[in-house]
Amino acid sequence: MNCPHAAAQEATLRGGVVVIDPLVQDLDGETARLRDAGPLARIELLGVPAWTITRHAVARQLLVDPRLVKDLDAWGLWQRGEVTHAWPLIGMIDAGRSMFTVDGSEHRRLRTKTSQALTPRRLEEIRPKIEKFTEELLDALAEQSEKNKGGAVDLKSVFAQPLPMRVVGMLMGVDEAEHPMLMKRYKAFFSMLTPQEERLALLAELDVFYAALVRERTARPTDDLTSALILAEEGGEPLTEEEVVGNLKAMVAAGHETTIGLILNAVRALLSHPDQLRKVLDGEIPWETVIEETLRWDTPTTHLLMRFATEDIQVGDDVIAKGEGVVISYRAIGRDIEQHGPDADVFDITRPAPIRHMTFGHGPHICPGAALSRVEAGIALPALFRRFPGLRSALADEEIRKLPVMTQNDMEAFPVLLHG
Repeated sequence: MNCPHAAAQEATLRGGVVVIDPLVQDLDGETARLRDAGPLARIELLGVPAWTITRHAVARQLLVDPRLVKDLDAWGLWQRGEVTHAWPLIGMIDAGRSMFTVDGSEHRRLRTKTSQALTPRRLEEIRPKIEKFTEELLDALAEQSEKNKGGAVDLKSVFAQPLPMRVVGMLMGVDEAEHPMLMKRYKAFFSMLTPQEERLALLAELDVFYAALVRERTARPTDDLTSALILAEEGGEPLTEEEVVGNLKAMVAAGHETTIGLILNAVRALLSHPDQLRKVLDGEIPWETVIEETLRWDTPTTHLLMRFATEDIQVGDDVIAKGEGVVISYRAIGRDIEQHGPDADVFDITRPAPIRHMTFGHGPHICPGAALSRVEAGIALPALFRRFPGLRSALADEEIRKLPVMTQNDMEAFPVLLHG
């Protein structure tokens, strides 16, 4: 990892507080500054102060601490009106009632059916469909390359983005014709370049879309996750329409955004480390190891917003005061030297296994789609390199630009040449 220039350091540090860059111009440098700031670091998110966790061990401790909750009303800045819906990141915290915004027994009630729908057995049942989607999109890559007369094709827009959207759409029962609309709206929602009024309007549009889907499945249930969320177990308390909509809205976002980042980051890492790519293609290193090292080294989620302290919490020499917000900085945690050794900044698929990271979280709120994302990447990556063994990037590594998204580690585009 290149050391950031002094000017960049000064621009992102104010009195020991790390200012998170909304345009993501120096992600490696920001990750290093967070890690250097200590296990619990003071940060600023678009003018709003918070704590963030940067160490694996501390994250394991605090992610199961019942004194840190998802309830927005526990946030002092929100209670006092210092943060309102005018703050651009509020939609990632106040996104409606769902399993992502509640704790305890209510969280378990809202999460149970999602977990049941993503069991290992269920994932094996849908594997052939994921393989089919993958082959169709590889065909589309080849066709686009031919149209470009062998020139560059965007791996993101043609392959890595539509694949997880097709999968999550199939699971939720969302018509494929709606996928481009959803991808466009989620992209605009997460972008820091989108005006806040437009971002709030996008949330409202998504609410309308998912509410219509819920009502359709209520009237005519099918074999999809939306129907399963609606139908109560015998003797169980059914989810309200608001709860089903909230779950769907967040699950579709998380279900495709995370996998886009995983696939693209893995391809980029391998292409920039050809010696390691050769070990994988020769069968010396399994693809599962590539996936886990990518998840550790270049996490799809950069920062996860936000939990709130219901009482003072002592962490080493620091105290998270009651009412303060806490962010989980997964990328800094993945580069934790105390957990992963002095070479934590290095992508290395030969490092001792197992690679113990927590990119998908820890504790009750661990990502319910983690296994699905791994299955998708485990199908997509070997299929991509099997079809195009001469695949290479059309840009130098440093020329690939990040999207201006503070929470997801995503590229604007990833132009590649399919044949060396």
